[in-house]
Amino acid sequence: MSLSRARARRRSSRSTSGRALLLTAATAAGVLVLASCTSADGKPSGGSGGNYVVGPTGISTVAAGERAAAPKLDGGTVDGQTLDTTTLKGKVVVLNVWGSWCPPCRGEAKYFAKASKEYADAGADVAFVGINTRDTSTQNATAFEETYGITYPSLFDPDGKLMLRFPKGTLNPQAIPSTIVLDKQGKIAARALVAINDEQLRSMIDPLVAEK
Repeated sequence: MSLSRARARRRSSRSTSGRALLLTAATAAGVLVLASCTSADGKPSGGSGGNYVVGPTGISTVAAGERAAAPKLDGGTVDGQTLDTTTLKGKVVVLNVWGSWCPPCRGEAKYFAKASKEYADAGADVAFVGINTRDTSTQNATAFEETYGITYPSLFDPDGKLMLRFPKGTLNPQAIPSTIVLDKQGKIAARALVAINDEQLRSMIDPLVAEK
């Protein structure tokens, strides 16, 4: 084989390897994007251990005696106030992880706005708290809340640090959007890893409101 042909073959091999690496990186990036914003008919990534049951709608629930305590979630809110979720014990707490950039979050927002108002009007011991994540400023988050009529507070968590406080092996948030519902003792009772409607949301809340 001539020297020129050998050099050409090595260049071709390096080019093929480079394309393969770029393809692998692009595929990995695509998986991350899908995992970070899951639609109602999508497949959320990851899993968690623990004694929970996944219903036909994809909502996971835990029996009262097997629930893990939720972490303390505190900090500044989108509207410039402060909030500590541990002060809400005694109420069923609905935690919704969302981002203004996330299409499924926009799809489910009207249901959360409606449900939060209806529970408040009924005087139910239910508190709604948003966790706004991956928005680089509160401006887009504030516009989102105004557009969809969200009146309950949302913790501002641009780096997703609050989500990491949930213990492994529990019903922790693993996608955006995620909805976590805590019982009156502040324990994790139910989770959805996809966008949900008001009927699904009520199916997570009402059994916990009825608990003694």
